[in-house]
Amino acid sequence: MSSVFPNRPSEHESEKASGSYLMSLIAAFAGLPLPILNLLATAIFFLGNRKGTYFVRWHCTQALLSQLSLLFINSAGFWWTISVIFTEEQLTDSYLAYMATAVLFNIIEFIATIQAAIKTRKGEHVEWFLFGPLTHIFCKP
Repeated sequence: MSSVFPNRPSEHESEKASGSYLMSLIAAFAGLPLPILNLLATAIFFLGNRKGTYFVRWHCTQALLSQLSLLFINSAGFWWTISVIFTEEQLTDSYLAYMATAVLFNIIEFIATIQAAIKTRKGEHVEWFLFGPLTHIFCKP
């Protein structure tokens, strides 16, 4: 266990923390290609658990922050694609590079989310590279 969470979370806490990550995965499949749906589903789950234990709140916050970052990446790609399809804008190398980068970010986030859901379900603390430190700023014990 990390120094942030010295005690092992209960089964109920682990399940709720894991659910925060699973919510974004379920919403991703249900809401494609609309990027806002992932964020909304994760935000609703966050709001429902904001008064939960620190372990649950912390992981709900981390999941929400990761979805917020993907919202910006995916929204730009979505609207750029709409522009390419419905206007006279041409397919450019910049567009293709951006979309490849966006897909890469989504794949990385997808794998990290699955890993976090599995580990938190086992009661382990998972802290992502960028979102962990941000979560500590927003989520206090």
